Amino acid sequence: MDYKELLKQIQNKLDEILKTINVDNIKQELAEITKKESNQDFYLDIEKAVKLAAQKKSAQELLDTIDLLVKNINDIKFCVESFSETELAELNVIESLQEIKKKIDQLHLETLYKGKWDNCNCVLEIHSGAGGEEAQDWAEMLERMYIRYGEIMGYKVKEVDKLYGTGAGVKSVSISFSGKHAYGNLINEKGVHRLVRISPFDANSRRHTSFASVDVTPIIEEKIDIQILPEDIKIDTYRSGGAGGQHVNKTESAVRITHLKTGIVVQCQNERSQLQNKEFALKMLKSKLIELEENKREQEKMSQKSSDKKIEWGSQIRSYVLHPYNMVKDHRTGYETSNTTAVLDGEIADFISAMLVFKNKND
Repeated sequence: MDYKELLKQIQNKLDEILKTINVDNIKQELAEITKKESNQDFYLDIEKAVKLAAQKKSAQELLDTIDLLVKNINDIKFCVESFSETELAELNVIESLQEIKKKIDQLHLETLYKGKWDNCNCVLEIHSGAGGEEAQDWAEMLERMYIRYGEIMGYKVKEVDKLYGTGAGVKSVSISFSGKHAYGNLINEKGVHRLVRISPFDANSRRHTSFASVDVTPIIEEKIDIQILPEDIKIDTYRSGGAGGQHVNKTESAVRITHLKTGIVVQCQNERSQLQNKEFALKMLKSKLIELEENKREQEKMSQKSSDKKIEWGSQIRSYVLHPYNMVKDHRTGYETSNTTAVLDGEIADFISAMLVFKNKND
């Protein structure tokens, strides 16, 4: 094993990453936040203080990661220059280098979150395509996949709104995700998802193709400079709940808001009261309106083009084939896997990472 060559490759990769990270700027940012924290008025604005504390923690973690990687690489350089190959093998240097490479790859991904709202929480919406129970079942499978992904990532996951299908599955569902880079990760799932399988709803066991669309909206927590006039919206209340039985709520606590000028509709039914549902729905609406304005200025970006596609053949971003073979393929990046079970169990991080790299190359 050529330890020096492998070490050189790792060092070059780290050097490339450090070219995109201005360490001096990060240190200056930390110093400025620390100075603000010493001001006696700092905690008067709790929301701002919490936001700055999170920025400080993130910046410090980034610097600590870089310092540790540099130290680990220097330690292994010393070993490679000082010991024989037999001694290096006994020290498990290859395993150490592989672990460093894994950490450098993760650091590389951290540098790819360049979007304005990439570190925001978000709401992911799934809508079944045409096809009745088959399509509605596929939408519910996607719901489970994203909930599992959120759990794997350590996100706080909460159902916001749900419209059950007729007989099986869901017609639509909205799920909120709270955590680091929630929007930055899940925005890569925006588009049409296609399923090919032997339908469990077909008595003749024929192969069916189903579609569902995914949309993702950032939840912008900062003060939003946008005015929504009462005459611009229509507010409807309805009973929250689902397919019947204990799921049915006897009070009209669910809220649906329609923005008349744009046709944007937002719904929320899973907060404790009608007032809380209305507040969250308004927050979603404001975020969607800001995103809409941003999209108008960035129409050329691929992540926004997908929102105009129909839920049908030829428009999908990813295919999930369960028959006659097993494969999940992303049509944007070309990344694919035959482990369909793992993907549908929420293991989609590799697809998201591939899309982050792909977007960065095409920016």
